[in-house]
Amino acid sequence: MTLTFVVVGRHGCSRRSFPDSPGSDGALHISVAEQQQLGYMPLRDDYEIEYDQDAETLISGLSVNYDDDDVEIELKRAHVDMYVRKLRERQRRKNIARDYNLVPAFLGKDKKEREKAAKRKITKEERELRLKLRPLYQFMSCKEFDDLFENMHKEKMLRAKIRELQRYRRNGITKMEESAEYEAARHKREKRKENRSSAGAKRGREDAKDGEFAAIENLPGFELLSDREKALCSSLNLSPARYVTAKTIIIKDHLQKRQGIPSKSRLPSYLDKVLKKRILNFLTESGWISRDAS
Repeated sequence: MTLTFVVVGRHGCSRRSFPDSPGSDGALHISVAEQQQLGYMPLRDDYEIEYDQDAETLISGLSVNYDDDDVEIELKRAHVDMYVRKLRERQRRKNIARDYNLVPAFLGKDKKEREKAAKRKITKEERELRLKLRPLYQFMSCKEFDDLFENMHKEKMLRAKIRELQRYRRNGITKMEESAEYEAARHKREKRKENRSSAGAKRGREDAKDGEFAAIENLPGFELLSDREKALCSSLNLSPARYVTAKTIIIKDHLQKRQGIPSKSRLPSYLDKVLKKRILNFLTESGWISRDAS
């Protein structure tokens, strides 16, 4: 039923039609507890708190008098028009919520979405696209939006198929029977290429590891060092023999100090403060000497 508001003036009457109410036939099918949770009144299809809750204040104080002048009548008409627009916006939001099942989704009863997911699994990319297209909800029904989304998906699949067929044509394939043989050969080529790439990367890592010690690997004492000691000597540009000498002196001095034997450290002249500190830190971290010695 359409509600009509009549404003009567000296020059006649003006009618303003309110949007139709869905009535009890379009009421939400939810339990009594859920109705109370939402503040929903099914017989009126209204909520205790509606969108733009104070909209009725625009007309609640209006009264129609036959002695109103034209300005007063037009002012009251403007108030009625503003109220009608607010009612239409309120009803529009209700229709969107009902059409897209937003209330069941809010209550965790989104069966429709679960049925769609069972029919065709939505990918992450499609889910992000749905979020971007959400503003279209207010202009399209749920079915129209779903049809649009499915058509976009079909278009994407068709474009991919067209690109695939064009690739076949460029490679001289004109029959679908030949495509299976072509794809098998292409898969083998890609597999060989992948194996060559992984083998090359492995060789590169091994070469890099060997190249790291290239400057000292032919020097005396290299084979006595651990990998960490080799890396240290390489970074310090220190020969293995000199490192072993410095290491022996530092550990000997450390042991004598722990036994209470006075000793005067006689480090080689080639070992400056920076080298000494780096070697001390390394020996401490490796557990050769205690931390107080460094």
